[in-house]
Amino acid sequence: MGDRAVLLEFATLEQTLAGYRGLEAAARPGVVDLIPAARTVLVVVDPRILSPRDAGVWARAAVPVPADAVEDREVVVPVRYDGEDLDAASTAAGLSPEGLVARHTATRWTSAFIGFSPGFAYLVAEGPGLGAEIPRRATSRPRVPAGSVGLAGSFTGVYPRESPGGWQLIGTTDAVLWDAAAQPPALLAPGTRVRFEAIR
Repeated sequence: MGDRAVLLEFATLEQTLAGYRGLEAAARPGVVDLIPAARTVLVVVDPRILSPRDAGVWARAAVPVPADAVEDREVVVPVRYDGEDLDAASTAAGLSPEGLVARHTATRWTSAFIGFSPGFAYLVAEGPGLGAEIPRRATSRPRVPAGSVGLAGSFTGVYPRESPGGWQLIGTTDAVLWDAAAQPPALLAPGTRVRFEAIR
């Protein structure tokens, strides 16, 4: 990827997460950033210290780290399950609204990667999750309020700011998902484990 990055490709999301954790554990001078996605990890380098070619050699030698081998930080996100798509999402999952909320809060989620907008974490379930793929809405909304909790496919996510979106909205939270002054700025940075807690 030019003279400042190497793109690693993986067959599955699980392999991508394990590879990302392995690269983090094997950090070395010259690696500026690691940016995971659904099937790739971009390794950004300072070419004055580490060439992309040498970064590729280093990356291929890194040992993948499975999820159960690390204790990542956990964030609890309080949610009012008041989303306008709660009924539709529940039907798609073959559950009652109460059943979907129970399953969503009982599941431990992991932030796989950030995408779409700053701080928008794609969260994947550890275990069976909701037990079904939740389809995106047929038509995207031009405005989804900040703090909206949504479902799409096998992912759940929280909109960090108002934006267009086509995910099924099941609730809202007051949690701050993106703070440019924080370190890291994303509350749900890749690798973070997440639990949702129902509130009124």
